[in-house]
Amino acid sequence: MKVSGSASAQEKGPLTAGQMAPAFHATDQNGKKEAFFETAYTDHFTANNLLLKPFPELEEGGGCNVPAPQVGLTLSQSDQAVVAESRITIGLDVTFPEGVHVYAPGVTGYKPLSLQLEPAGELRPLQAVYPDASFLFLPAIGETVPVFEGRFRITQDLVVASKATFIKSVGKGRKLTVAGSLRYQACDQTKCFLPAEIPVSWEIQVAPLDLERAPAAVQHK
Repeated sequence: MKVSGSASAQEKGPLTAGQMAPAFHATDQNGKKEAFFETAYTDHFTANNLLLKPFPELEEGGGCNVPAPQVGLTLSQSDQAVVAESRITIGLDVTFPEGVHVYAPGVTGYKPLSLQLEPAGELRPLQAVYPDASFLFLPAIGETVPVFEGRFRITQDLVVASKATFIKSVGKGRKLTVAGSLRYQACDQTKCFLPAEIPVSWEIQVAPLDLERAPAAVQHK
């Protein structure tokens, strides 16, 4: 796969009309192209973030297993070390045994699976991304409901604080912890288990900013 950067004018969206929007273009060996546009100059995709989307097996950090009832959980992240204004991806690989399911987000009357992150001042979480749900008919209650089964992945992008905020908080570099919980209620064809709330966390090393000013002779007057 070939990945290149560019900028193109945007007529609509968060950027000012006509302003150039940074973008990455990926081309695979068959010539298929895909573009990833950045909607703000303070949200920069890392290279690992982009590679993780089509190739999740190339994640830089991960492989940490979290014990939980009725399910296998493995944490992952696109980057272990970043700089200010980076946009990275954290992930959670979920595996349920055959015959066990959880309810998908959007279900009514049941407890859906959800990833909930705690607020972190230096990290801005974007919306979590869940896989497409399948629909399962439950003879015991005579209903068809959206569910997740087998193995699937939940991902969520995070944006590291802007440089202006960063100088005040972690300008010298620091390790940040992304903490949260996975909530779900697993069921099989005949019964539902007790609801579970499993703590999960990821650690991200943020590199210090280069705060040294240019020599006076070359500074803008």
